[in-house]
Amino acid sequence: MTDQRQRRIDTLNQAARRKSEAKTKAAETAIRALLKRGEPITFQAVQREAGVSHSFLYTHPTLRERIEHLRQRNQAAPPPPSDAAGENNIVLALTAEIARLKKRLRDQDKALKDALAQAHGENLELRRELARRSGAVSPGQTGIIGPC
Repeated sequence: MTDQRQRRIDTLNQAARRKSEAKTKAAETAIRALLKRGEPITFQAVQREAGVSHSFLYTHPTLRERIEHLRQRNQAAPPPPSDAAGENNIVLALTAEIARLKKRLRDQDKALKDALAQAHGENLELRRELARRSGAVSPGQTGIIGPC
């Protein structure tokens, strides 16, 4: 191998090592940031936060072990449900029930209005038919026929 070729290889190796060190530092910074914010530590969260690939995290033995350990620790002790979460669930359930009841009321109201309109139409037809048969009221009138 020539001396010049060896220098290029060494330069590339040094660049790769610096790049790997920068990615490792970014991943460690990301883990600390996620912990500080109280977010769950997962490979995907660290990857997004650090801007590194999944394969880098999985193939880096120290980072992989640390992420798996923190992920297990996070899964082992889920936070107890707070009263605020319970209250939010109640509020959401009641809001959904109110919306369902309002829709039901609107549907019933529409059905009653449609039935009333149909009944008025039938009543008008019957009055006109009665007027034609009895001849007591002119065809243009729709009043009730009765003794005067």
